Amino acid sequence: MVHWDDLRFFLAVARTRTLSAAAKSLSVDGTTVGRRIDRLSTELNTNLFEIGAAGHLLTASGNELLKHAEEVERSVIAAGSTITGEHSRIAGTVRLSLSEGFATWIVAPHLAAFRQSHPEITLEVVTTNGFLNPSKREADLAVMLARPARGALKVRKLTDYSLGLFASRDYVSAKGSVVSKADLQSRPLIGYIDDFIYADELRYLSEISSGLAPDISSSSINVQHAMTKAGLGIAVLPHFIGLNDSSLVQILPEIVNIRRTFWIVLHEDLVKIGRVRAVIDWLLERAALDDTLI
Repeated sequence: MVHWDDLRFFLAVARTRTLSAAAKSLSVDGTTVGRRIDRLSTELNTNLFEIGAAGHLLTASGNELLKHAEEVERSVIAAGSTITGEHSRIAGTVRLSLSEGFATWIVAPHLAAFRQSHPEITLEVVTTNGFLNPSKREADLAVMLARPARGALKVRKLTDYSLGLFASRDYVSAKGSVVSKADLQSRPLIGYIDDFIYADELRYLSEISSGLAPDISSSSINVQHAMTKAGLGIAVLPHFIGLNDSSLVQILPEIVNIRRTFWIVLHEDLVKIGRVRAVIDWLLERAALDDTLI
């Protein structure tokens, strides 16, 4: 007989891909997680995971169990919310998956105010190279660059935002002004490492002019900002970064103005959960108040 508690451990490993990460999310040790997975595999008489370089990957049987486990999870959450009044309770943990730049420049500076308004909400801010997936319960909420096309998700627009070319004042003083897109061909450009671009929305340089590619690259927008600030070259930065750093100047502002959109994404079962609703409302408020997004 399969127990829900064992399915919780199975879901944690399926989502994190390692026993240690699953153990951390469940506040137990890795040995306990491994024992529960072994017990579940024995009860079902099948291997649920294959262990490789990428961690614990689901087998065909594991993928089949995942569908049923997530259905059980949805029922448990719905039942618990109805019985305990969790729908209206503004307390508990909310895991929020954000891009590094948005988390650093828009969210983090205002977390103290959020904590003051909602002292019983524990907010976990996750910034990874890519986004955690709310449809797989990897996060409660995600602010994404692209609107998901499928999944048991609710999506709403958070805000549009703008990006432009920026360089340090010292760089411009030493190397001279850029007066046209053609000038960019002979300037050192800072951008993303192509192999680590997790969304096509991050491919800015080719949108500005065909053939542009970074000479200096990083998977981190904050590192790109630091490189720009240090005078290494010219980078595409969100306005909420570039305009908030007085050591930078915008390059070709009348010619280069890139627009993107942030989307709030959550699992459809969490739409009415009070603590999740509170975080969404706060994000919408912060976006509306920040005039550097546009």
